[in-house]
Amino acid sequence: MMKLLLFSNSTNAGEEYLTYPLPYIKDFLKSINGKNLVFIPYAAVTFSFDQYETNVNNRLKTIGYNVNSIHHYNHPEEQIQKADVIIVGGGNTFHLLTHLYKNNLLPDIREKVLAGTPYIGWSAGSNVACPTIGTTNDMPIVQPPSLEALNLIPFQINPHYIDANPSGHAGETREQRIWEFLAANKNKTVLGLREGTLLHIEDKKIWLKGNKPARLFKYNESPKEIEAGSEIQL
Repeated sequence: MMKLLLFSNSTNAGEEYLTYPLPYIKDFLKSINGKNLVFIPYAAVTFSFDQYETNVNNRLKTIGYNVNSIHHYNHPEEQIQKADVIIVGGGNTFHLLTHLYKNNLLPDIREKVLAGTPYIGWSAGSNVACPTIGTTNDMPIVQPPSLEALNLIPFQINPHYIDANPSGHAGETREQRIWEFLAANKNKTVLGLREGTLLHIEDKKIWLKGNKPARLFKYNESPKEIEAGSEIQL
């Protein structure tokens, strides 16, 4: 049975790193046999993969876990095959996807997760669980071979979704950018995932958790607000 936790963000404003995700991660992992948590740090750009691994371990050790980062290995696909849990951190989604292609990890991760290995992602790590990364907020600082990603879920996520249109800002709102995406991809569905929220997915069942509603977009339909705590019907 496929199991995923997909967070909008790692850290709410004013909180310590990974504060709000930790209880959800702890509850998610309590029924998992084995503690080989394989971490994928490739979304890091302005700090090292070593530092990313340390940052995550400093927080996960407070709930009794630690991760082993895939960047230490010459054959990372072997570590995916050994993983009891796969965790993909946030950062720049283009950088993350480029390295996943470079190391030919997309097929291995997809196969492993579809076979039942739990997957945890936040921000960019949630984006790559989608069919494509076309609804990321990140700049394309590098060019992956394709925008196609893991395709673990049948819809797109826009993490860090915000409703605000700041005073004096003349550019597009987040909602307008999503409508642009849907105008060019009419058969897609986009879920605007506000900060402090996450998706808990088990096979085809999807629950929204956290402290805010999510906003569901489909081409030529009015957006739909989905309340936290509810099961999402696409």
